[in-house]
Amino acid sequence: MPADEMAASTYRPLLFSIAYGMTGTVGDAEDLVQDAFLGLTKARQAGTEIADQKAYLATAVTRLGIDHLRSARVRRETYVGDWLPEPVVAPAGEPGPAEHAELADSLSMAFLVLLESLSPVERAVFMLREVFGYDYQDVARITGKTEVNCRQIFARARQRVAAGGQAHDSAPPPARRARGEELARRFFDAAAGGDMDALLGMLSPDVVFHGDGGGKVQALGRPATDPQRVARLLVAGLRRVAKLGVSYRPAWVNGRPGAVMYDAEGRVASVVGLEIADGVIQAIHSVANPDKLGHLGPVSDVGLLPER
Repeated sequence: MPADEMAASTYRPLLFSIAYGMTGTVGDAEDLVQDAFLGLTKARQAGTEIADQKAYLATAVTRLGIDHLRSARVRRETYVGDWLPEPVVAPAGEPGPAEHAELADSLSMAFLVLLESLSPVERAVFMLREVFGYDYQDVARITGKTEVNCRQIFARARQRVAAGGQAHDSAPPPARRARGEELARRFFDAAAGGDMDALLGMLSPDVVFHGDGGGKVQALGRPATDPQRVARLLVAGLRRVAKLGVSYRPAWVNGRPGAVMYDAEGRVASVVGLEIADGVIQAIHSVANPDKLGHLGPVSDVGLLPER
């Protein structure tokens, strides 16, 4: 591989994280990154002088992401039930998320869901500035807007995100990661064992439970609130799937504690991520839509609803 291509490939984790933050889907993010590299190759073959490969690729991925979101809006509006992003998963105990997304731990499930309220350009500006730390001059160059316009867009987007009740929070430091893993372990053990008292002691009074089945797997039609109801849903759900041979393994989901559910044949049945703050669980995100799990391995057919 030529030296310049090797240098460009080192930007792949950053580019994936930008693309994933724009789309919320792993497969689409990988496609956008591939398209950006293809564009770079074609530009070189055409004799275009590219002084800054990183800037070129980041710009290409962001603009491709904006175009993708504009075409995806109709599909999102007709989505069955609660929409959640595809999870990025790493085994528990590892220092970071999946190899191809070393920066995606800055993009929690809750944060990505809130980004859905933004327009494609607002999302790009907000994410580049808030998550990846680009200055306004670079944000303007990448998005093709003026600096003044980018400042206005960012302020508007930040206000909308703040109204959703979620500030951006980067990946937790090692000590907090360890505490989070321990709380997650106790949480899943209590849910699997039907220990309501233990569960209620770990849930915030304002806890929210989101479930994404995509109309293909039984899931909540809308987010559930109230600790008592959430605890009952968790216990009933885990009891039901346990009878089908489903078990869980601790994992990191978008840089937050969680678990992957596997059926008796070792196929992925669902992914559950936890948002933890002040020592209690603030939100639970469960992704069971099989279309969103294929990048993690063979997908289970446990719980699939009959086709209409």
